[in-house]
Amino acid sequence: MTAVAAAVGAAVASLGARHVFTLLGSGNFAVTGALRDAGAVVVALRHETAVVTAADAYARVTGELGIVTLHQGPGLTNALTGIAEAAKSRTPLLVLAADTAGAAVRSNFRIDQAGVVAAVGAGVERLHGPGSAVADVARAYRRAVAERRPVVLMMPLDVQAADCPDTAVPPAPAPGVAPVRPSDGAVGALADLLGQASRPVVLAGRGATLSGAGGLLEQLAERTGALVATSAVAAGLFGGNRWDLGISGGFASPRAAELVADADLVLAFGASLTMWTTRHGRLLGPGATVVQIDTDTDALGANHPVDLAVLGDAAETARDLLAELDRRDHQAAGQRTPALADRIAAGRWRDEPHDDVTADGQVDPRSLTKALEALLPGERTLVVDSGHFMGWAPMYLTVPRGAGFVFTQGFQSVGLGLATAVGAALAIPDRLTVVAIGDGGALMTLGELESIARLRLRMVVVVYDDGAYGAEVHHFGPGGHPVDLVQFPEVDFAGTARALGFRATQVRRVEDLAALTDWLEEGDPAPLLLDAKVVPTVVADWLEEAFRGH
Repeated sequence: MTAVAAAVGAAVASLGARHVFTLLGSGNFAVTGALRDAGAVVVALRHETAVVTAADAYARVTGELGIVTLHQGPGLTNALTGIAEAAKSRTPLLVLAADTAGAAVRSNFRIDQAGVVAAVGAGVERLHGPGSAVADVARAYRRAVAERRPVVLMMPLDVQAADCPDTAVPPAPAPGVAPVRPSDGAVGALADLLGQASRPVVLAGRGATLSGAGGLLEQLAERTGALVATSAVAAGLFGGNRWDLGISGGFASPRAAELVADADLVLAFGASLTMWTTRHGRLLGPGATVVQIDTDTDALGANHPVDLAVLGDAAETARDLLAELDRRDHQAAGQRTPALADRIAAGRWRDEPHDDVTADGQVDPRSLTKALEALLPGERTLVVDSGHFMGWAPMYLTVPRGAGFVFTQGFQSVGLGLATAVGAALAIPDRLTVVAIGDGGALMTLGELESIARLRLRMVVVVYDDGAYGAEVHHFGPGGHPVDLVQFPEVDFAGTARALGFRATQVRRVEDLAALTDWLEEGDPAPLLLDAKVVPTVVADWLEEAFRGH
């Protein structure tokens, strides 16, 4: 007879688990060992939220289901921030969480795990007994895939230790779910609106990325003369397209913001039109007709009023709309002219002038990031943590196509960047991963520097160190509020990183980035950390825009 824990691990592996992310405790030890015995690569990190966040990033980049194992009690509660992020970002994860035995009513580990998990938006399943264990795994797996969210499978210790019947049937792969097709009436209405528009913009969000709609949306834009843009999490979907305005919202360049605001028709494919994408609604002009296409009825019109809501998959809707335009023989140039293409090309953030304020051993973060753009290879994955600094990298660094940007920002938690970088780097190991993080997020997650070094990931970590939680300083300071509790002494991140196995250097002026050039040329297998001491008085454009009038 095989123990249930071993049967569960084997069942998950048989469903296609390639990488499994974990922090081992006694409760998940046997299941994780069974997964490794079945051929999965097990990645051990230093904190449970990092475990979940790495799996989240891995799932986003590969398109596969992320797999996590956790200890019971504190192992699960430590992971809640990562689970909440994945739930809000609709990332499919299967979380194998140990649980106390039913009779262990006085266990220190005992909490209402199902209630805790449900509170942050994840699905809950359970190993009900030895006879149903494999079927319970299959059900949790199918739900995670179909519902596109984390599903936590509670694994009571007494059930894990029991013998699994030899009659247990191996789980079948989750059935494919056909994408949602829009109605004929909705497609006709979309075609009518395009026939009337002279300045359309196609705005793609994560839903467009998930459905693989990028190429179809570019065909649609070419056919109708539309300009293209993305929400932050879909950055890079149209990379290299001469009509690409980049990110819409707080990270938008002045030229991009001007052109989005001037649109008379905005087609939002798989974009939630949040306050960040629309600048609290100010970015979309008052005369614009707004259409939202999404597979989630709850998302339609939830964040911004829309004139037409279409229930449909982004790729399927684009495909059907192209067919309808073919039937109507519709072709339009919109506002696409050589002169406008030149304006777009010259209106990127990296071309916007700024007064360099590098001084007194602190580098201007804008100058720093522009210099990084010139030095880093174009083939890279860009990961950005949360905080005041987070605008610089998306503004000034080019994002390549092909899952080139990973932004775990659904829950807006500081401190997820390093773990996100681990998952992204393992998903595409032959591509350089570049992670931008603030000093606050870095200090929250220093342990994951050890994980990155131990795993020998090809990575550049850029710490934007302003010695503060800069968003709070710049938001509350101008109002006369004391901000001393969010300002801190300088930290030697370079020295800390070297102690944990990194190659590292402090950057106090752009010329110090020669260390990056040397590292790239030498091919050093150790990851590189750039400890950038940035000028703390430079306020990010996105922050000024985000809090204007709030």
